[in-house]
Amino acid sequence: MATIALPAARVRAESFWLFSRRLDLAVFLGPAVASALLLLLGWRLGLFEADASPEWVWVPAVLLVDVAHVWSTGFRVYLDGEELRRRPFLYALVPAAGLASALVVFQFGAAAFWRALAYVAVFHFVRQQYGWVALYRGRRREHDRLGHWLDSATIYAATLYPLIYWHAHLPRRFWWFLPGDFAPGVPEAAASVLEPVYWALLASYSARSLWAWVVLRRPNPGKDIVVATTAFCWYAGIVALDSDFAFTVTNVLIHGVPYMALVYVAGRRRAAEAEGALVGRFFALGAAPFLAALWAVAYAEELLWDRSVWLDREWLFGAGWDLSGLEFVIVPLLALPQVTHYLLDGFIWRRKARQI
Repeated sequence: MATIALPAARVRAESFWLFSRRLDLAVFLGPAVASALLLLLGWRLGLFEADASPEWVWVPAVLLVDVAHVWSTGFRVYLDGEELRRRPFLYALVPAAGLASALVVFQFGAAAFWRALAYVAVFHFVRQQYGWVALYRGRRREHDRLGHWLDSATIYAATLYPLIYWHAHLPRRFWWFLPGDFAPGVPEAAASVLEPVYWALLASYSARSLWAWVVLRRPNPGKDIVVATTAFCWYAGIVALDSDFAFTVTNVLIHGVPYMALVYVAGRRRAAEAEGALVGRFFALGAAPFLAALWAVAYAEELLWDRSVWLDREWLFGAGWDLSGLEFVIVPLLALPQVTHYLLDGFIWRRKARQI
């Protein structure tokens, strides 16, 4: 996620937050606390040794958060006629180019397709955490070079070091999309060399944050929450624990929940500007219809995936279809919402975009 413009404001208590104190704590700190509690529950239930996450975890975490948040990009763009008219070629070209690229890559085999998609997703996940830090820096009007360098280096270390550790210790008992989607070959020494850098950056960030709180009296609590929760969830879910359950509950909640909140808040503000437009009428209905719509399309997408490709959740989606030989078309088509989300996310929140 790239940075966007926030209104310049006199520094005051409420300017600590992107949305509001209550909402920021709910969507940035809340998912990390939920992840920690789920890890404790999983430990007590012995779920770390299971081959896959139980269905009661998969439904809320993957279906209702991970898949649903992908579709929120469409609500942010394709429901808004003004936004579509502002950049029509971009919003037509991205899905068209994404589908064409997916069809081409799949010609090299399913393994090549899922590996390519995994790395695009990883880039998106990493950049989103950096984007939140940049938003909080802009909100607090932090423009010093040292702070920018340390904040950037720390959030990238909090995400990239666990990924390098993962690559250096393949195979793990979990994966991004499918087994083998990450490329092997990274030596363990790479992770060993980077580990002290990782801890040094976290310690330096913590010391500088403490100085801002105690001495300068100019804290940035939202940014600190993003850095701390990212470091905790990525380290616990990837480095400390070798478990599909642990990776699932730490990976998707802190990523998807804040993003859906961002789209909803942006949509509500657009609703105030465009009352008669489709986007205005939709977001004026409130959070419940927004979430219900996201969950409905997420369920429809996963139903198509399961009936045509995965065939492993008949209890939820019904019996599968025999579409043998059509995977080269079906898989790229079904992956198109993800691809579009990953690509458009790099454009719609840039500084020259509308304010949230």
